Amino acid sequence: MIGTIIGALVVGLIIGALARLVMPGKQNIGVIMTIVLGALGSLIGSWLTYQLGYSNSNGGFEIIPFLVGIVVAIVLIGIYVAVMGKRGTRPGTNVR
Repeated sequence: MIGTIIGALVVGLIIGALARLVMPGKQNIGVIMTIVLGALGSLIGSWLTYQLGYSNSNGGFEIIPFLVGIVVAIVLIGIYVAVMGKRGTRPGTNVR
């Protein structure tokens, strides 16, 4: 049980970090949120891939769900940055 949780956190960190590397610009989010959004992206990406009929009949590393998880994590990070970037700023305060 604890191994599964640690594995999910490591995969979440890897997918979240790869998603942030692919995204253009600077994302102002912490490591914990990167792990959470990466793990959520991995979960949603795997679920979506298998719902669309993917089958890993050869065994081994499942690259398609991994890549889809990165894409979903990119979308989730983009949504998070868009929502959190608007918090705490008032119009006209960032004018230089």
